[in-house]
Amino acid sequence: MTTGYVLALCMSPQDGAQTTSETTESSENIIRHRDISCTERWHWDTQDVEAEGAALLCDDTKTAVTFHPHWSNGTAGIRATRPLAGEFNYWEIHVGDRVFGTSLMFGLTTKKARLMSKEFKNLIGEDIHGWGLSHKGHLYHNGISSYYCKPFKEYTPVVVGILVDRKRGEITYFKDGVNLGVAFKNVNQVQEDMYPTISSTAAKTYMSLGLRVRTFVDLQDRCRHIIAQSLGELAPASQGMISEDIADKVASLPLPARVKDFIRCGMHS
Repeated sequence: MTTGYVLALCMSPQDGAQTTSETTESSENIIRHRDISCTERWHWDTQDVEAEGAALLCDDTKTAVTFHPHWSNGTAGIRATRPLAGEFNYWEIHVGDRVFGTSLMFGLTTKKARLMSKEFKNLIGEDIHGWGLSHKGHLYHNGISSYYCKPFKEYTPVVVGILVDRKRGEITYFKDGVNLGVAFKNVNQVQEDMYPTISSTAAKTYMSLGLRVRTFVDLQDRCRHIIAQSLGELAPASQGMISEDIADKVASLPLPARVKDFIRCGMHS
């Protein structure tokens, strides 16, 4: 095994996942109780996709993806522009009605994971650089598959939520707000940055980003968030860039230039 990695254990409610009240807690309650309230602005990184030639299209905001827009001859994936930060991270993927085929996947990868294959396969988790859940209810990491939940209903829209507890090193999935239990453990021992990632083998699969939140890293991070919120800057921006109006508002703040740069940095995806 590559140095710096410890195999994350695939867990299911039937095979020893947590059975405390926390396991059955809804995504809404967990977000509220853990104060996961820092709005994130990351989107999908098209540069990685262009480099690998993955077959997909993003909308103007780069928050929605159509996989294999014409036909499918393999597997395509896409990664977030930012790695995880803060103790807790939670985000949602809204999947359209084209839920079918070999594998639609939701999870995390490091930059070492590939985003394209000419094979129809479970791409996220094919090696030690990824942790993924297939729409067929199986978890994948290091090429190992483990049963986790019932398969998603085909041709039915679904919202997949992902919660990462970076302190405990746990990844938990939610289906339409329902907690499915701890899926992976020990991911806090991964030394590299981890990025939200999705993939699909099915033609014309549509997935869009929904809620994206995390806990604050420190007081400085919280203050920046409050300032951005007061400027009306927490709505998604085209291409992940702040608008000229917001940029002007930041420039006019009675703050040192270094602080303004820090605020601008947090406003970019």
